Amino acid sequence: SNGFLVKYSNNSVRPYSIILGWISNVRAGSFTSQGNHIKSSTRLVAFNTDQAGMLGLTSVEPGSDGKWTVTVIPCHADLITDLDFSPFDDNLLATCSADETVKLWRVCEPEQEQPGGAEVTLCPGEGRLELVAFHPTSSGLLAVGSTKTAQLWDTSRQQSPLAALEPHGDQLQSLSWKQDGSLLASSCKVSQSYSIQSNSVSSCVSLQSAQGLQSNKDSRILWVKDSDHILTTGFDQMRGREVRLWDSRKLGSSLGSANLGTSNGTLMPLFDPDSGLLTVSGMVRCSLLSPLTDMSHCLTEAPTRGVAMVPKLALDVLSCEVMRVLQLTDSFIVPINYHVPRKEFHADLYPDTLGRTAAMSAAEWWKGGEKQLRSKITLLSSSSLSLPLSPSPPPPSLSLSLPPSPPPPPSLSLSPPPSPPPPLSLPPSLSLSSSSLSLPPSLSSSLSLPLPPSPPPPSLSPSLPPSPPSLSLSSSSLSLPHSLSSSLSLPLPPSLSSSSLSLPLPPSPPPPGPSSKFRHLQGAVLHRDTHFTNLKGLNLTTPGECDGFCANRHRVAVPLATAGGQIAIFELSQAGKLADTGLPTIQNSVNVADFSWDPFNSHRLVVAGDDAKIRVWQVPEGGLTETLTEPETILQGHTEKIYSVKFHPLASGLLASSSYDQTVRLWNLESGDEVKALRGHQDQIFGMAWSPDGKLLATVCKDGKLRIYDPRKSADPVQEGAGPEGHRGARVVWVCDGKYLMVSGFDSRSERTLYLHSVESLSSGAIASAPTDVSPSTLIPFYDPDTSVVILTGKGDTRVYIFEIVPEAPYFLECASFNSSEPHKGLAFLPKTECVVQEVEVARGLRLSKTSIEPVAFRVPRVRKEFFQDDVYPDTAVWWESSLTASAWLAGSDGKHQSISLKPKDMTPVSEAPKEVQVRKYLPSSHYLEEKTDEQKKDELLSAMIGKLGNMDDNPLPQESFQGVEDDEWAKYLAQIIVMGAQVVGRAFARALRQEYAASQAAAEARGRAGQQSAAASSLTGITLQEAQQILNIATLTPEELQKNYEHLFKVNDKEVGGSFYLQSKVRFIVQFPVLRHLCASQ
Repeated sequence: SNGFLVKYSNNSVRPYSIILGWISNVRAGSFTSQGNHIKSSTRLVAFNTDQAGMLGLTSVEPGSDGKWTVTVIPCHADLITDLDFSPFDDNLLATCSADETVKLWRVCEPEQEQPGGAEVTLCPGEGRLELVAFHPTSSGLLAVGSTKTAQLWDTSRQQSPLAALEPHGDQLQSLSWKQDGSLLASSCKVSQSYSIQSNSVSSCVSLQSAQGLQSNKDSRILWVKDSDHILTTGFDQMRGREVRLWDSRKLGSSLGSANLGTSNGTLMPLFDPDSGLLTVSGMVRCSLLSPLTDMSHCLTEAPTRGVAMVPKLALDVLSCEVMRVLQLTDSFIVPINYHVPRKEFHADLYPDTLGRTAAMSAAEWWKGGEKQLRSKITLLSSSSLSLPLSPSPPPPSLSLSLPPSPPPPPSLSLSPPPSPPPPLSLPPSLSLSSSSLSLPPSLSSSLSLPLPPSPPPPSLSPSLPPSPPSLSLSSSSLSLPHSLSSSLSLPLPPSLSSSSLSLPLPPSPPPPGPSSKFRHLQGAVLHRDTHFTNLKGLNLTTPGECDGFCANRHRVAVPLATAGGQIAIFELSQAGKLADTGLPTIQNSVNVADFSWDPFNSHRLVVAGDDAKIRVWQVPEGGLTETLTEPETILQGHTEKIYSVKFHPLASGLLASSSYDQTVRLWNLESGDEVKALRGHQDQIFGMAWSPDGKLLATVCKDGKLRIYDPRKSADPVQEGAGPEGHRGARVVWVCDGKYLMVSGFDSRSERTLYLHSVESLSSGAIASAPTDVSPSTLIPFYDPDTSVVILTGKGDTRVYIFEIVPEAPYFLECASFNSSEPHKGLAFLPKTECVVQEVEVARGLRLSKTSIEPVAFRVPRVRKEFFQDDVYPDTAVWWESSLTASAWLAGSDGKHQSISLKPKDMTPVSEAPKEVQVRKYLPSSHYLEEKTDEQKKDELLSAMIGKLGNMDDNPLPQESFQGVEDDEWAKYLAQIIVMGAQVVGRAFARALRQEYAASQAAAEARGRAGQQSAAASSLTGITLQEAQQILNIATLTPEELQKNYEHLFKVNDKEVGGSFYLQSKVRFIVQFPVLRHLCASQ
């Protein structure tokens, strides 16, 4: 197996499945037990929940709708400490609990009704039970670990255990059976060191014991394959996590170890005996008999509460999945799949694995039955290969024939079955040759060709059944090539077209879950010109029930930390840098508890104080010009400090307030009177919210209750239900047209969580939840009813969460969040009419930081912004205008907001926009597949080049339009340049030429050819004597003489000299020759 690991494990792909493949609606908790908290069979997954005694159950694969169903089963009266599925029965589950009992359950699919009670209940009587493990080869045999000992139980006899193993010195922490079931390994905590024991279950005594890792934390133990090696995980003296390998025959020292860094989490090992792969709390390593070899890592997002390995028989072998690990987190079960990158099934990746038939019973094993393993099976034998045919009557004769294929490779061959199937007799009209189709022995399952029922043809023998339902061909007479390639062809008549012949494909992944069209919502801070800066003295200690600040379309109110409960008012039309001093404010004379603008009067501000009074202020037109000290009205009625105030969404002048006196009171601002008092709360009121139609009022309380009031009918709540478990704070808001209540609060682990409750069944609890993060501040929601988007953030946060809420599962669709560079103290939103629809803004808010107020626009990215996005902007309610008075509402009248369209007059709805004409980027394939001659290809290439470069006759070059000089003028100019060069050389150049001439003369006389001097060439320059003489004559001329004798010197084509061009080139050569330049320089 080592070769397999080295060859394949490093290349295994570990996709950390996207959230659409996660199993949701899971509520796991922080457990204090020794188990792994999650186990899996080939069909079902069981896990611990955050409720003591409750067990969660779901399926390994999703249902037909692509979703997982999660159900909860009440199993014990106390915490479930461990659980285990039987290796021989997918539905048999054993659980042990702190209530000192072990129970066996016959569970079924999560969609079905679960059993009302356990099939078997065992009472070991050894105190709290921590561990339970089924025997790997014997049915009905169970190992149960209590505080300091382990017992063996036969589930068929419930009175007493088969045996109790030798006691341990301290807390028993882990149990593991050897693969053949002969030995049981255990680890325990003994005086802050782990004891590793290898127990003989036949003699019930410890065979080997050793001191393990030195720490007082949890450990795990695991047998490695069917060998004598044990693997342990735990902590060393420095609290570093370690994995060690031991020889069970000699536990004096470990064979090898690997350090996995420091962390508080317990390492939970899982081992696959077929491939030799070991997973340790999400880190994949290869277990060898030598020290551990690191293979690969898989980092996960959420903290791990437990891990489990899916049995090998449930893997998708056709996609080369070699391992699947299930990670239990607080809210999800995350599948982590390991694939070897192959295109099809490879038998070398999948050795035969253990089957599902027990080798013996518990009684036989206890009586000393032979040590034998379960029979092994191939992983591909469980999947059948069927070829369904289309429902049409058969023709008079049908012949399926293929050319003979070579035999399968030896590596895939299996021994022939002991009794071959009888030969298949076919009617004369249907003939099959046994050599025409071939299957490898690994595909030993039958190949089924179902035929539709139809009347038999005339030539069918009477002895045969009139309409055989299917045609079954065994692998001995029908086999396919090893690769199962597409080269397999079956010539069929038209009535049985090849399109109706199909092979079963591997299970397709579940369809993607719903996604929000606002998932890419972008938050952007607007230009600095719209900011309020130089803000000083901000009050950072407003109560948790207060939103921090409030705003309307004209102005914003900000609490200050100065004495007297002062509130600053800033006009949005006067943005900029604020003055250092002299800022007019509203003075309340007491600390501010909460404040809110009247939605129907942008000048009216109500402020709740610590003195149990509500002050109503009227801000003058244009903003504050002086400090206000006298309110317009003071409302008195509460006996203790006020928590919060909320205006009615429809009736003008109707206000609700909550107080420490545990009451909610309604006020008529027009008369200044208290009109209603609601009771029923048992503790602090965290928040309240009016329903969209203004009929109901919902509250969330510290006593863990969610209440709905109908104030006009009763002072007591009409509905009650369980609210958030945390006691730090909460908010409530009506969503989805008032059909649901969304509550923002804390769970039992102080994690900020969103809950969704149905208004019709409030008492049944939350129907969905969405955890966010851990933070002390409460998430304050803003809900947009047009888009059903809720925007949440807390005081002191830097992140703004965005969700779309839908009235069906999964209810919460998370969108992209908005992050700021510094913490903000609050976020207030403006009416929908303040959004710029040309930029597809769906919300505009004001972000309050320590020294500034910044506008933030939330936009949906769209391509065709020139059109009005009517799918994003439905008609919006004019909620800033009242529909009735407080007196009319109290009298029983109901109102409704009018609706307006946000579409500008000059924009066209995108639904009515003309569709863009699709332009084909590439020519059709027929254009490329058409055969062309070489000449055609050459002509096309030339035409393309000409088309690219253009015709030079049509488009002359720019320099061709310039008018130049005559050729004679160029020659005269060149001659002057030559003469000037000769005169610069001067006498030195002439002397060198004369020396050359004399040398040439001497050489000619020596050769006895005095008359042929003109033919003697200079060995130094390569020119004739006559050429040199002529050059010397030219060099002595003045420019005027040269101009005068130009025609004679350069235009006459002297045969002996070689013409003017030849002479010019010789002169240029002599001037450039390096030796002559050196001679000239020496002169």
